Amino acid sequence: MTEHIVSAFENELKGLAQRVAEMGGLTEKQIVGAIDALIRGDVALASTVRAADPTIDAMQREIEEVGILVIARRQPMAIDLREIVGALRIAADLERIADLAKNIAKRVIAINGSLPLPKVTGGFDAMARLALERIKEVLDAFSQRDVAAALEVWKSDGDIDALYNSLFRELLTYMLEDPRNIGACTHLLFCAKNLERIGDHATNIAETIYYVVNGTTLAEERPKLDTTTIVAAGT
Repeated sequence: MTEHIVSAFENELKGLAQRVAEMGGLTEKQIVGAIDALIRGDVALASTVRAADPTIDAMQREIEEVGILVIARRQPMAIDLREIVGALRIAADLERIADLAKNIAKRVIAINGSLPLPKVTGGFDAMARLALERIKEVLDAFSQRDVAAALEVWKSDGDIDALYNSLFRELLTYMLEDPRNIGACTHLLFCAKNLERIGDHATNIAETIYYVVNGTTLAEERPKLDTTTIVAAGT
């Protein structure tokens, strides 16, 4: 390729990475909003989080379209192709994370701003802070192509699982103590599971970073400490 074409191609790759970074920032904002709405019982904030989801969906589609167009036009190979494939994978994970945040917001609306179990909000806050920290760390690792930092996120997934298991048991206890708690606790169980799944998507992104940089997939089995059988709610 001529120097002009090479420069244009590099700019396209940088632009794609920038779009992923912007999408990551909006996704982080969705997580924060959803958890704040849950802890405060703020239906208005939950509605705002829910309404913002189409913007992130549109960003994911744009990244996908741009990535496919670059592949078709440039026919990249090796690391350049992995950069594009990695951006597409990460955008897909971010879109799913945003969906999980939206689902938490929907649960807040279903509970209708009345949380009868304020004692569990600390557990949600701890899980959310940890999940958000993992997302920030893994997105920073992607921007720096830092495999070591990505692997740290990958290895630490069990921390979120442990918090989820504890919160799961606590919510079941409340349900057993008073059947009137069952409705709200069921919603809260799904909120907790959605947070746990956000952590899983952070590890997905870490695996993608490893692939982009090294050209191979991680051979080790992903660490997992979730001992429950609750499935994350759909959107």
